[in-house]
Parts: sequence; C-alpha cells; structure tokens
Amino acid sequence: MTKHIHGGDVYKYDHCLDFSANCNPLGTPQSVKQAIIDSVEDLSDYPRVGCGPLKEAITDYEYTKKEYLICGNGAADLIFSLSRALNPKKALLPAPTFAEYEQALVSVGCEISRYYLKEENDFCIQKDYPDVLKREKPDIIFLCNPNNPTGITIPQDLLEEILETCAMQGIFMVVDECFLDFVKDPEKYTLKGKLEKYPGLFILKAFTKRYAIPGVRLGYGFCSDRKVLDRMEAVTQPWNVSTMAQQAGMAALKESEYVEAGRQIIFRESAWMKEKMRQVGLTVYPSEANYIFFYGPEDLFERCVAKGILIRDCSNYLGLKKGYYRVAVKLHEQNEKLIEVLEEVLS
Repeated sequence: MTKHIHGGDVYKYDHCLDFSANCNPLGTPQSVKQAIIDSVEDLSDYPRVGCGPLKEAITDYEYTKKEYLICGNGAADLIFSLSRALNPKKALLPAPTFAEYEQALVSVGCEISRYYLKEENDFCIQKDYPDVLKREKPDIIFLCNPNNPTGITIPQDLLEEILETCAMQGIFMVVDECFLDFVKDPEKYTLKGKLEKYPGLFILKAFTKRYAIPGVRLGYGFCSDRKVLDRMEAVTQPWNVSTMAQQAGMAALKESEYVEAGRQIIFRESAWMKEKMRQVGLTVYPSEANYIFFYGPEDLFERCVAKGILIRDCSNYLGLKKGYYRVAVKLHEQNEKLIEVLEEVLS
C-alpha cells in the first residue's frame, strides 16, 4: 500500500514558508475566526446533531437538495464512512491521485486495480477509461477533478461518458470536487446537475481549501440515494462535526467576495509562476487548480528546505518517480520568494 504522507507538515519544517499545502492564498476569513471564537460559549453543550442550520446554508450555497447532503469531519471522514457503508470488493483508482481513497478502501478489505496516468499524456485520463471500466468491472471508482497532485481536469464530455458507463455497469462513482472552486469555470466540470438522474453518483466537497481552514475539519458530500447516506451515518461516530466546525462553516459560506478574490489571485499568480518556473528549466504541467505540478531535479526538495521553502515531494504518490513536485499558488510576495529560491538553487 502507498505510504501516506501529506503536505502541510509545518510542524516538522517550522522554519519554512509552506508551499506544500493548497489553500486559499488569502488565509482564513476574519468572520470565520470570529465564529470560532464565539462558539467557545457553547463548548459545554454537545454539537447540534444532524447539522441542520449548516446543511441549510450549504444547500443554499450549492443550489442542491438538502436530502442529498451529508456532512463530515473533513472530506477524508466521508471517504472512510462511504467505504465502510458500501463495503466494495473491488475498486479502480487512477495513479497518481489522492492517497486517502486507497487507504479507506484497503481498510475495508477492498481489492484495488489501477489506471495509470501517463507522463506523455500530461497525466490526463484518456478516452479509453470507459472501456477499462467495462473490462475491470469494479464496484466503485474514485475520480479527483481536478486531480491531486496534478491539477488536471477531466473533460466534461468524457466525465459524462464515464458516469453513464458506471450507471450501465452498476458501478458506484465518487467524484472529488474539493479543488474545483479554484478552476476558472467550475460549472463546466461539476456533476452536481446529474445527481437526481444518477443515484450511484457521490460528489465530495470540503471547506478546507476554499476557506483556508484545514485545522477545522469540515467536509460534505451529495448523493441522491438516501439509503447510501443513511448507511454512512450508521457507520459514523455521533457528533462527528464539532460545534466550532459548524459555526465556522456557516460563517464561511457568506464569504463569496473573499472566495472570488482568492480565485482571481490564483488565476493571475499561477500564470506568472508557471512562466517563471519554465524559465529556470523546470517541466511544468498544465495544472488548472490552485497548485502547480512540475518535474525537476531529484534533490530539489532538500535544496528548497535548506533555503526556507517547503514544497511537496510527490514521489510517494503511486505512479510518480522521484523528481515530481507540487507547489501551492500563494500571494505574489510569497510566490516571488519561491521563484527567487528556485532561481538560486537551479542556477
């Protein structure tokens, strides 16, 4: 099984500017911080069961039905509870992709098959994927759109073909849209509009990246099959979403201007960073999310840490070798520091 190491280890590398975790570059909104502070008054009470007000706020934000919604202690919590609820025997996962899918599936004894994304195709899922589904016959698939760590999106026509194939083959399809908020045209890629027609579709989202609150674990998912959601709730511990998380989430969902401001920074800075990174000889892939995937010297991680910059070494992702990296898109002053270090260590 893949060794699971994530970005954002600021405790081990506390002297570094962190480019290894991918959150909104504007940081946590002040209103969210205040909501967490205010929630301290409610610590003597148990969290609200069912997250009623939070669910109302999420469904208003996402324009979906409340009965399709489930909340969890971060997206990872929902990945694990869904795996326990469905107890699939065989899964098909892209490689590379987010490690928690494998970890959750293996924890319930699920066999894993791989669909390897190829360097010569910029690590994009290809048109043969529906045929692979028919051949492999998995019970469940996970697709990350845009993918982590590559930032590559799946074209909408191919995504819909995959969805239809899954429906015809009886395959449960999970689409992780946690980074979709940072794509230029998210409505072009989301499958939210397909939920009612396809009960075997589960869409995963989280507050972590959009509002820069990874320390407040809060995620949610959508599925029109209420039996699936009921089974997930049955295998989840009670009060799995804290009072602080619920209050933070409701405050965050009001921050539409903040989200758009962060998006615009990412669009502008990502283009600038990619050009600068190419100029110093790095192979930069067409990432569309709030992070940049690239290839460079095998010891680049160590060189950057020595200069006070923490980047994400992606060599522990299945399907990637030493030399692949990911960096977050941050504020311009911080991004300038990254480029200065890259220019220095690669000169």
